[in-house]
Amino acid sequence: MHDWQARRTSFGSVAADYAALRPGYPADAVAFLLGSRLLRVLDVGAGTGLLTAALVAAGHEVVAVEPSAPMLEQLRARLPQVATADGGAEAVPLPPHSVDAVVAGQAAHWFDPVPAAAELRRVLRPGGVVGFIWNERDERVPWVHALGRLLAGETRDHEADQGVVQRFAAELPADVEVFDSAVVQRVTPEEVVRGVGTRSYAATMDEATRAEFLGRVRALLATHPDTRGRAVVELPYTTRAYRLTPR
Repeated sequence: MHDWQARRTSFGSVAADYAALRPGYPADAVAFLLGSRLLRVLDVGAGTGLLTAALVAAGHEVVAVEPSAPMLEQLRARLPQVATADGGAEAVPLPPHSVDAVVAGQAAHWFDPVPAAAELRRVLRPGGVVGFIWNERDERVPWVHALGRLLAGETRDHEADQGVVQRFAAELPADVEVFDSAVVQRVTPEEVVRGVGTRSYAATMDEATRAEFLGRVRALLATHPDTRGRAVVELPYTTRAYRLTPR
C-alpha cells in the first residue's frame, strides 16, 4: 500500500482521540461557506463529525459520508440525528442533484480531484457550492512554532494545500473565494501529545517509533518556557475556508 493511501485510511485506529482532541470549526467560517439560508449539505470525509456539528448548530440538514467505520461510529454517537453513509468523495452514495452544498473539513487533501470533482458536480443542485476548510496550528505563537519545527519532518504533504483547491477549481470548474478565521483550544499538555497522535503520520507509525516520537513532543512541552509546569495551555489555530462556486 502506498504511503499516501496508508495515511488516508489511518484514522480509524485513533478515532476516539480524534473526536475528543481535534479542534472544531468557527461559526463565521461555516457562515462564509454556506451563507444564511438553511441548506441540505453533504459533509464528505466527515470523520468524527467536527464540521458536521458546526453545520448542525447553524441549522443545516446534513448528510455525513465517511469511509472509516470507526470514525463514522464516533460521529453517530455524537450526532445521532444526522443521516450517515459509508463512502468517499470519489464515489458518493447519493442520487444526482440531491444537495445544495458539499463541504469537507480537514479532508480535501485526501481526495482524488478528477473523480471527486465529477461526483461533487453530480450530487450538487444547480447553484450549489463546494466548501473546503482547514485548521492549522498558529505557529506565530513561540511554543507552537517550536512544536511545528519538531513535527516538520513528518508533516510534509499533510496539511492544507492550496494546490488541492486549485485542482478542484480547475476540474469543477469553479470560482474561488477565501475567508480566514481562528479557533483556540484550551487543553492539557498531555492532550496536546494525544492530539498529535491523531495525525496520520503518527497513526501509521509502528508502536516503538510512535512512542519515541510522542515522547519528544511530551519533552518539548515539559521544557519550553511557555508550557513548562502549565496544567492547561492555549493551542491556537488559524482557520482558512475556501468557497468554490461552480460555473
